[in-house]
Amino acid sequence: MPENIIIPSDEENRLKKELEKRTDFEAQRIRRYLSMPDLSRTEGSPIAEIVKRILASPYFKNLDIIQTPEILPADISFDLFDFPADHPARSKSDTYYVDEKNILRTHTTIMWHYYLKDEGVKKRMAQNLPVGCFSFGKVYRKDEIDRKHMNVFHQIDGWYLAPKTIATIGQKDLEDSLAAIAKAVFGPDVKYRLNKDTFPYTDPSLEMEVEIGGKWVEVVGCGVVKGKVLENHGVDSKNYTGWAFGFGLERLAIVSMDLPDIRLFWSEDPRVKKQLVLGQKFVEVSKFPPITRDISFVVNDDFVPNNYFDLIREIGGDLVEQVELLDKYKDEKKFGEGRTSYTYRVVYRSPERTLKTEEVEPLQNKLYEQTKTIYNAELR
Repeated sequence: MPENIIIPSDEENRLKKELEKRTDFEAQRIRRYLSMPDLSRTEGSPIAEIVKRILASPYFKNLDIIQTPEILPADISFDLFDFPADHPARSKSDTYYVDEKNILRTHTTIMWHYYLKDEGVKKRMAQNLPVGCFSFGKVYRKDEIDRKHMNVFHQIDGWYLAPKTIATIGQKDLEDSLAAIAKAVFGPDVKYRLNKDTFPYTDPSLEMEVEIGGKWVEVVGCGVVKGKVLENHGVDSKNYTGWAFGFGLERLAIVSMDLPDIRLFWSEDPRVKKQLVLGQKFVEVSKFPPITRDISFVVNDDFVPNNYFDLIREIGGDLVEQVELLDKYKDEKKFGEGRTSYTYRVVYRSPERTLKTEEVEPLQNKLYEQTKTIYNAELR
């Protein structure tokens, strides 16, 4: 029978207590992200419905479910999965570092590390039996701001390992697992196609596109786990082979409902919530007008846009729909050496109601002040 495994983490609890004591901006931000609900486990959310459908697929009936820490050492997230030393995901401009060693979970694939340490799993592998599991939940990555991206979103990962005496996993297994996902989420008549792709920890790898409204949309990637990655996790690659997949749940839900704005997943407006049904085209409650404000400033060249987007998110919350770079240039005579001018357009729009100018002005004024204070910026 499949097991439900929850990984306790004393270190995660310690780090959360440390975060509670801190008063700096970064700690406040991370605490807020960690406190956001896990929509993959929230009854009534289309994110949870996708998970439920995949878990119910007969193809995956023997896989365990594992719940892993949201704060973990960076080496588990990157080193064990063969991310190159210069991979952008390792940088503080892409990943949230709780301290110099630990990060917020960037992908649910990290479940491999924790799953293989479970005593029950070790026992099954010692008996030369197949093993496999699902992991799903929130992940955190610094990102741009627009209607399709958030820095807190949800992923699901699955993998299956079998000793070669039972099966040697190959491309046919990838095709079968991807087909099972497509049919579970979009129905038995879904049209899909598979293309070759590249991922750090699988080879060969495939990505799947589904046809929605006459357009092909990429939704999920899958691959045969690299022998070196298995060895990194203490698995004998001469004996075991396996497939693995992982993808963002919002992407599938957006495609299924033709959802215009990712922020709607978090809405508490009953007019919105009743429409968040997989396979049902979302009809906007109303096309509320945007309020746009521009901000121009000169900063040192160590300025990191993704960090600035986080500041805008922190100030504007879910009222910020998009941030667009209008202009960026250097002029040593005008700004001095090592300084660059940026102009951003911030689009404020509520997905639920019409905003008033008097609501936006304090937010924009706070952004001016914080930009000047945090980045030693010269406002223009």
